[in-house]
Amino acid sequence: MTRLALFDCDGTLVDGQANHCLAMEAAFTEQGLELLPRDIVRRVIGLSLFESMRLLVPSGEDDLHHAMVAGYKKAFIAMRGRAEIEEPLYDGIGDLLHRLHKDGWQLGVATGKSDRGLTHCLDHHRIKQLFVSLQTADRHPSKPHPSMVFQAMADAGVEAGRTVMIGDTSFDMEMGRAAQCRTIGVSWGYHSPDELLQSGAEQVAYSMAELSAILEEMA
Repeated sequence: MTRLALFDCDGTLVDGQANHCLAMEAAFTEQGLELLPRDIVRRVIGLSLFESMRLLVPSGEDDLHHAMVAGYKKAFIAMRGRAEIEEPLYDGIGDLLHRLHKDGWQLGVATGKSDRGLTHCLDHHRIKQLFVSLQTADRHPSKPHPSMVFQAMADAGVEAGRTVMIGDTSFDMEMGRAAQCRTIGVSWGYHSPDELLQSGAEQVAYSMAELSAILEEMA
């Protein structure tokens, strides 16, 4: 019977933290705000931009947060125009995706990226064709709301009990749990394994081989 493996993008498939931090710093600078340590900025990767700004600048009003979102997008587009965007695949993830696809898994992505950003990333790595569902912050509430998972399951025609959410943040685990699907955390992203377990991960994979083995057990 078909299963759906639903992956987060940044911190799970690719390492996009440098881009995120640089664009966030540009957004803060444009508004005359003091820059935050990158360890703090990385923690909101995966959320929608507006929700990220609300968490990073809790004393700000919505107008400020919207302006920061616009500043972030402007900086990101400028970096892309200068060919400065770097989003390398984590070692082994490409092989894993191709193997899962060959073995009959349906694959999807649930990410805080925009449609444009996700398409550019997947096209660059030539893996977009592997996915039956691409869900982004453009069309859904921010994680951990389960809307993206529900839509991915509908696209794939797979029920929650045969769906697994794979991600590197507590937002991913909480989203998966809210949708009543299985959850696997990965250790190579932006939240710690302890945080992943505390937020609902059934298991945490510490290597690509371990992630592959866990998924084989679920097949």
